[in-house]
This record gives sequence, structure tokens and C-alpha cells, in this order.
Amino acid sequence: MSDERPAEGLAQRAFDGLPNIALSVLCFLIAAGHIYVAFDPIISETQRNAYHFAGFAFLAAVLHPAISGATRSRGMLAFDLCFGALIAASAIYLPYAEDGIYDRGVKFIALDWVAAGLCIVGAIELTRRLTGWVIPILIVLSLSYIGFWGKYIGGVFSFPGLSWESIAFRSIYGDDAMFGTIARISSTYVFLFIIFGAFLLRSGAGDFVINLARAVAGRMVGGPGIVAVIASGLTGTISGSAVANTASTGVITIPLMKKAGFPPKFAGGVEAAASTGGQLMPPIMGAGAFVMASFTQIPYETIVAVAALPALLYFLSVTFFVRIEARRLGLKPMESDGETLGSAFAKGGASFVIPIGGLIGMLVAGFTPAYAAVFGILAVIGSSWLTQNPMTPRAVIEAMIMGTKGMIMTAVLLCAVGLVVNVIATAGIGNTFSLMIAKWAGGNLLIAIVLIAIASLVLGMGLPVTAAYIVLATLSAPALAGMISDRFVIEALAAGTLGDAGNAILMFGIPDPSVLAGPLTSAEAAEIIKSLPLEVAAPLRDLVVPQEVAMAALLSAHMIIFWLSQDSNVTPPVALAAFTAAAIAKAPAMATGFASWKLAKGLYIVPLMIAYTPFLSGDWAAMIVIFAFGVVGIYAIAAALQGCMEQPINMPLRAVLLIAGAACIWPAPVWAHLIAAVLVIGMLVWNRQGITQEV
Repeated sequence: MSDERPAEGLAQRAFDGLPNIALSVLCFLIAAGHIYVAFDPIISETQRNAYHFAGFAFLAAVLHPAISGATRSRGMLAFDLCFGALIAASAIYLPYAEDGIYDRGVKFIALDWVAAGLCIVGAIELTRRLTGWVIPILIVLSLSYIGFWGKYIGGVFSFPGLSWESIAFRSIYGDDAMFGTIARISSTYVFLFIIFGAFLLRSGAGDFVINLARAVAGRMVGGPGIVAVIASGLTGTISGSAVANTASTGVITIPLMKKAGFPPKFAGGVEAAASTGGQLMPPIMGAGAFVMASFTQIPYETIVAVAALPALLYFLSVTFFVRIEARRLGLKPMESDGETLGSAFAKGGASFVIPIGGLIGMLVAGFTPAYAAVFGILAVIGSSWLTQNPMTPRAVIEAMIMGTKGMIMTAVLLCAVGLVVNVIATAGIGNTFSLMIAKWAGGNLLIAIVLIAIASLVLGMGLPVTAAYIVLATLSAPALAGMISDRFVIEALAAGTLGDAGNAILMFGIPDPSVLAGPLTSAEAAEIIKSLPLEVAAPLRDLVVPQEVAMAALLSAHMIIFWLSQDSNVTPPVALAAFTAAAIAKAPAMATGFASWKLAKGLYIVPLMIAYTPFLSGDWAAMIVIFAFGVVGIYAIAAALQGCMEQPINMPLRAVLLIAGAACIWPAPVWAHLIAAVLVIGMLVWNRQGITQEV
């Protein structure tokens, strides 16, 4: 047994000999069991979720010691083995105890108390080991709030309290609890896609991604940086983790960027910003797309389809910064390393293109993500035999073990965060918090987004991205979706098309109905709608807003929150992906963090586009137009911030570019967008005069 510290900085035991074989067998069986149950659900959903937590809780307890410096202590290992076994046994017992608890009128016997207590305490302790103190503190505060101190709070957050027996029951068996909806997402879609990603990596698809990026962009000005963007975007379809993405591709791309002449902090910032986009890149998107599908009841395949253009726009935004910085520094293209598209595909293209293409095809055809993931795994195995790295039975076993180990943190986290979400649902905190956001924002969508962005940054300092998204979406998505839907209500009111029923509802919310007598401007209609109390605004939306518009607004709200939740990867003082990149680049951590934050401006620009335009409406003609103007606008903003296009530009021209870029992405008539885009393109053509380098 030896010390090992993975990229995330977690203390981890490493085993050899018989213990390692035993753990590997367990990891293989856990993966095989999940794949089998995906096809033949021989157990109930609660049992599957409980077994899921049991297996990963045991692995977390054994692999991650209670005390970070005690990886070599045999006494601590014995304690962790017993602790993990007790948690696993308790989780396995609880689904079988449910009928008896109901038969007794929701009354626990001693064994029920012990098992429930061990699962809850185990979830708290294991999340502490895996993610730090923030989630355990949130869980303790949440459970004690509905059990004890909530009744002492005045105002809207006062809660009369529940018995500890009710709290324990709801925490285990509730729809939003440990073995509820979020655990179901973890035990099905998320784990199967993690295994799929492990198979892709084991088949050599990661090497293909790097080779492909080199072939496409290696000889451009700023090519190594563009290689990092392309590689990180494609790797994001495999890993769905910003830190893992940075660690895997960064060891190749960051030295390349430094060799090309980029400063170390900029090289690290490019890799961190590009890798952060990995969780935005369909079809996997980390665990976010699966959670989003469950929250919104919008099909997963719909979510990943409309998420593609915004994700591409984000990666283009980082690419623009790289290209502009290379021009500003006067860097030359690097010499070819001999890699071509043909050689890249010959080495390993089949094991990436065929499975990813098949996965997307199955999703479009209407298969469930679970089925698509399992068939994707089979496609990786088959297509690998068309490459230089065929997957033997040993490689298949290794991929399943790798996938299980890569899932430990996510599985424990998603089950544990159910304890917090259950309290939010039980106490109605989500609705209350949404009302507060609406009140603080005064009906102003931009202010609401800023408030959510601040909250996401604060939460992201202590929570992983998925957990931050789940908490924020539960608290604030209803308010944000309502504000986005109100745009349709405002247009209807200004156009006089609310109808008799809509006008009748509106009368209850305005003190002076005479204002409705004459025609209204859009600004006047907006002021009226913003001033409505929720008990009037909500039924008015339900009546006036078409179902497809309401669903697009709900999806937009969740996508905005999901995007903003990513900023903890690149925003100091806690920028995990940036700090990982800084270690590889041998650059100051905080300077690299600020560089990555500057490069990742798309994390803030694209959510604004989603909020104010039909970017996720499913109307592909409108979405492509928005995307096209967005490309021009974001390039202009990047050039204005960097002070360079193909050549340096002065301050007055930077101001013009900034205004024109903002005009391209802000909602306005098409003619205004066209004028702004023509101005930006004209400035670029003028700026290129005299540039003779090969690009």
C-alpha cells in the first residue's frame, strides 16, 4: 500500500497484491451490475439507488482515509473498512425495511434508526473526505433547520419543524432524498456515460483527439493554443470534468503553448478555460444534462441538441482570445510535426468517431440515454479493432474498473446532495428564495442573472459544479424562468392580445385599471408586468404563454444557471481547473486563475444571449442567426479587451469594437445587427492590411 494523490488533490490509498485484485473485482462487478440492470431492471428503483450508494460508499471509505495523512496507517485502514462495510450494509438493508416501516405507520424500530443514521452520517463524512467541508455543513444545517432551529426564525423562512423520525424517513425514502430522483440519475445515466468515457479513453480516443487537433490547427498562428481548445472540447465529450480535462490534455497542450511563445500563465489559462467548456459540450455535459432533464422533464436528447450551438460559441470565444493574443505577441506558426488528418484518423479515429456518432444517432432516434450509452460502450469495443489499439478482454475489464473508480466522487456527492434538496422541497425554501430573487431584481432579468451569478460564484468556492447547479436550480430556476416567460406576456399586453381572460386576471394585480384603456408601449407594458404580485403573474403566464414557449423559458433558466455554475473552475480565489493548469505550466496559481477568468468571458456572455434571445427555442433558423451574429460580436469584444485584431488597435477603435460587438449579441432588429456586424468585419479587413504571414 502506498500514498497517491490524484489531480483533485484528494488523499488516496493505493493497493497492490491481493487487496488490489479484490478492489478491482469489486469495481468490475459494480460496473457490470449497473450495465445489466440498465437492460433488465430486476430490482426496484429504490433498491438500485441504494445498492449504487452502498457500492460507492464502500469504495470511498476504503480508498479515501478519514485523515488525509493516514494513508499508510493499518489501524485507519481497518476503521475505514469497517465504516464502509457498515454504510454499505445499512444502504442495502433500508429498501427491504420500507414496507415494514409503512406497516407500522411510518415508525422506526431500532435497526431502522441505526441503518438510517449510518447512511446519513456516512454521506456527510464521505462528502467531507471527497469534497471538503461545505457540503457536510450544508447537510447538517439543512437537517437541523427542519428539525430544530427553523421554528426560531421569523419571517418567510420560519419552519414549524418535523419529528426526527419524519426527517429520517423523508431523508431516505423521499422523492428528492438520498435514494430518490438525483440518485436515480447517478445510478443510471451518469454512471453509464462515465463508463462510456472510460472505454473511449482506454481505446486511445484521447490520443486521437490530441492528434486530430494538431493536424487541424497545429500550423496556424496561435496553433498550439487552438489545439488546446479543440482537444479540450473533444475531450469534454469523454470526461465531462474540467479538472480531469485540464490534467489529461494540459500535459501535452501547455508545454506546446509555452514552446510557441505564449506566457506560462496565459498557456495555463487557455487550457483551464477550454477545459471548463468540456462540461458544456454535448452529448455528455458532465452530470448536468441528466439532472436538467429530470428537473425540467424535457427530453435529454432535446437538451443536448439545443446546447450544441451555445457550447460551440463558447469554444470559439476562447479561440478568438488565443488567436488575438498570438497576433498581439507577434508569434509565428509552428513547424509541422508531420501529423495529418489522414494519419490521425488511421491511428485511432474509428474508436472515437463511430461510438460518438452512433451515440448521437441513437439519441436522435429516440432511444433512452441509458440504452445509447450501453450500445456506445459496445461500439467502442468493436470499432477499436479498426485502430492501432484494439480492446482485448483485459482492456475491457480495465475500462470498467477505471469507470467505477472515476465515478466514486460523483456517486457519493449526488446521493448526499439529495439530503439538501429534500429539505429545500420539504420546507418550500425554493419557492421562497425565488420570490426573494424576483423581489430583489424588481422584475429586471439582468439583475436577477447577476444575483444568480454571484450566488453561483460563492457556492462554487466550496461545491463541485454539479452540486452548485443542483442547489441553485432548486432555489432560483422558477423565478428566472418566470421572468423569461414574461417577455411573451409583455409583448401580448403591448399588442393588446391578452384576451378577455388575460385582462380579467390582470385587473386583480394593478391598482389603476384605467391604464389599460389606451395602447401601451413595450416599456409601459413591461413596467405593469414587473409590478404584478406572484399570485397574479403566475396564472397570467399559465394562461397567456404557449406551452412550447414556457418550456423554452424553463430550459433557458436551467441552462443559464448551469453555465454560471461553471465559473468556479476559472474564477479566483477558488479556480480548480486554473490551479491544476498552473501546476502544469509552472506559473503562479492566482495569475493563471485571472488569465483563465478573462479568457472564459463566454461563460457570462452566452447566458445573457440565452436569456434575451430565442437561442434555445428549438427554432433552428433563429438559433443559427443568433449564433452567427454571436460569433462576430464575441470576436469584437475579445479584440476590444485585448487591444488587437490582426494588428494592435488604439483605444478609440477598441471602444467602437466593444459597442459594435455588444450590438451584435444584444436583442435588436436584424438591420441593427447587420450594421454592427458589417462594421466589425470592415474593421477586421482594414486591420489585416499589411499582414503577410501564412495563417
